[in-house]
Formats: sequence, C-alpha cells, structure tokens
Amino acid sequence: MSVLYGKKILLGISGSIAAYKTPIIVRLLVKKGATVQVIMTDAAKTFATPLTLSTVSNREVLSSFTQETNEDALWNNHVELGLWADVMLVAPVSANTLSKMAQAQSDNLLIATYLSAKCPVFFAPAMDLDMHKHPANKNNIASLVNNGNILIPATSGDLASGLEGEGRMEEPEQIVAALETYFLETSPLSGKKILITAGPTYEPIDPVRFIGNHSSGKMGYAIANAAASQGAEVILVSGPTSGNDVHPNVSLNSVTTADEMLSSCMKFFSDVDAVIMSAAVADFKPEKLASQKIKKQDGLHAITLSPTTDILAQLGKKKKQQLLIGFALESQDGLKNAQQKLKNKNLDAVVLNSLTDEGAGFGHPTNKISFMQYGKDVVHYPLKSKKEVAQDVLVHLKNMFDEV
Repeated sequence: MSVLYGKKILLGISGSIAAYKTPIIVRLLVKKGATVQVIMTDAAKTFATPLTLSTVSNREVLSSFTQETNEDALWNNHVELGLWADVMLVAPVSANTLSKMAQAQSDNLLIATYLSAKCPVFFAPAMDLDMHKHPANKNNIASLVNNGNILIPATSGDLASGLEGEGRMEEPEQIVAALETYFLETSPLSGKKILITAGPTYEPIDPVRFIGNHSSGKMGYAIANAAASQGAEVILVSGPTSGNDVHPNVSLNSVTTADEMLSSCMKFFSDVDAVIMSAAVADFKPEKLASQKIKKQDGLHAITLSPTTDILAQLGKKKKQQLLIGFALESQDGLKNAQQKLKNKNLDAVVLNSLTDEGAGFGHPTNKISFMQYGKDVVHYPLKSKKEVAQDVLVHLKNMFDEV
C-alpha cells in the first residue's frame, strides 16, 4: 500500500505539449489510492482532453471559475479546493504559467487555486531548451522555490522543437515517486519503530496435530504493510499464515507457538515506539507433547491443557515509553470485555471486533472495529476492507504519538 493511499491531490495542468503525459500521472496516482482533482488551463486542453482526464480520475475536470455560462452558473470555489488538498502538483508548468505563479497573476482557476492552497505545492517545468535557460524563467523558478514551493526539475532529452537538452518535464513515474518520497519523509510514522503481531499460534499435540484457530493474519499484515508504506520501520512477528503479501520494508519474523511469539516480542519490545498485537494467540496448550504421532487405534481419552503465557499482559508489565495496542475478538459482551482488557493489561488502546458481526473476524477480507482509549469516547467504524481498517488504526496511532 502506497503512502499516497487516501491522499487528496490537486493536479494543475498548463499549456505545454508535455500535458499529453498527464493522464499517465493521474492513472498512477489513482492506482496508488489517491483522489485526484484535475484543474486545467484552456491552453492545456489542446494537448490533453478533459474527457480523458475525467475518465482516468473519475472526477469532473475543472477549468473555469463557473461550471455553466448561464445566469445559474455554479462557482468552482478555488478557496475550498486549496483547503481540500493534501498536496498540489502543477505539471507541466509552461513558461506562461510559471510567470503567473511567480507574479500572482490570478487570471484563471489554476492560478487562483494555487494562490489559495494551504498544502505543499510541487511544480514541474516543461519548455524548450532556450526558454528554460532564459534568466527570466530561471528567476521565476527561483522565486517559487524561495516561496516554499517544491521543484521537480526538468530533465534533459528530446524536445518538441527537435532540439535536445534541458527542459523536458520529468517522467510521470518519477513525479509520482517524488510525491511518495515527500510523504514518507514527512509522515508522522517516519522514523518510528513499530512491532506488530499477526496470525494464529499452533500449539502441538504431537508432531502432526496441534491446537490452533482460524486466523488468516490478514488484519495484522494489512497494518504492517500500511505502516511500512507510511515510513515506519516495521517488525512483524507472524504465526503460520499463507497468501499474505509483505511490504519490502517489513522485517518478517515467523513463529509457530505462543512461547515463540512471546520470545520474539520480548526480543524487540524494548527498542520499539509502539506495539500492535493483532495476533490470535492460543489461550491454551497441551501440558505434554507426544514425541511420536498418536495412533488412532491406541486411543486418546483426554488432552490436559495449561494456559499459555499472556503476551499482552507481559508486555503491559514491562511497558515504559511504548504505546501498546491490543486486539479483542469477542462473541459476547464485547465492549465490557474490551474495557477490562484495556485496564487489566495496562494497554493504551484496544481494537474490538466481534464474531457476531457479519463479515468481521477470522478469514474475511473485511472487518468491523471499535477503537477504545482511556478517557475518550469509543469510536465505532462500519464494515470496511482490512486495508481500510488498517488505515483507521494508524490514524489513531498517529494521534496517540502526537499526544505523548
């Protein structure tokens, strides 16, 4: 999952031939989970059609201050647009638009929105070789950078004039990568070290059989991948699962039993900023492990069980600066049991889900949670995909970091 997931992006397109690449930019951003609102100048429509851009963005393309020409025209509020966005990207920036941005010449919706933007603004110049070298354009670029805008420099290559040199707009993939790098570096989770557990534990009866549960690990893996995509250093301790993808920046530590999970968690606990315990750890294990497979004809009258070590409680006892978030899967009295868990195990928060909610719990691609913290109202969420639930959990984690 990209750090751009859920981000609201304004894409301003000006009248440069490089505008023909902008549908690719939009498509890449949307594929990474961003919402893209396109604003075009009239000149830009020569090189990329509003129909194409609205199709790939799934949103109406804006280009004028009003949506109709009659007396009932609706105002495209550039102030609201500037407040809506998490980031504004102006690409390509022609020499004309570059000058207007630098001089605050607000004669079109793109410039008015730029001047209203409260978010970071990236700009990617695109013009011919000599134009790009001209001192006036160099001064305008420097002025925008001095005002806090972020330059995506033009590259060298073949130009529309037939010349070759600097002035070519950076490629769409690199432009999107620049946005990702920015959000990674500025993310509240950047530099944070997070320990996450996922999946079931299997408690062996003999070399073949075990006591376990139906946990797929999907929830824990979704949280781990989302945290890694937002710049966190993630240690994932996972019980036996299959079919779960792992983000390249996640350090996966595979375990089988509750004792192994406890040992692994204790190994990393003192060095992390937060722990999210989403694993479904077995509550009991056989007291004795048969050294050989138990034969059916020999019979098995009973299996004597003993409790496994409560990993959450152990971490709660050792907790110092760490934020500790537990999961509670309940089938009855969910809120009451989760509140007790929050208090008894010295947790900072509990994520509650219930087996009685359709589409929640083990094996589903979806989940329905409630988030509980001391001194705060319980936040209830509707049924969502586990990737979306992971984002919700991380929003709470970011807020908790801010409050520490």
